[in-house]
Amino acid sequence: MLELRPNCECCDKDLPPHSREAMICTFECTFCADCAANIFGGACPNCGGEFSRRPVRPAEKLAKHPPSARRVLRDDCAARRATISAVG
Repeated sequence: MLELRPNCECCDKDLPPHSREAMICTFECTFCADCAANIFGGACPNCGGEFSRRPVRPAEKLAKHPPSARRVLRDDCAARRATISAVG
C-alpha cells in the first residue's frame, strides 16, 4: 500500500491524500508536479526513475489506511530552485 507522503520533497508543498498534483516514482519519492517537471525534468533525483501521478486514495479508506505524517525534504532543493528562478 502506498505511504501517501504529505509533502513535496523539494519545496515542502503540502500534498494531501486527495491531491492530483502529487507525483511519485517507484520508490514513492514524492514531489509536486511543478518540481517534478521543472526542477527535475521528469526524472526522480533520488533513484533516476520516472514520475507518475500518485493515485488518490478514496476518502472512505483513509480512516482504516491513513496517509503518512512523515515529511521528507531534500537538502539541495533551495539551491536548485534559486538557479531555475535566476535563469528563467
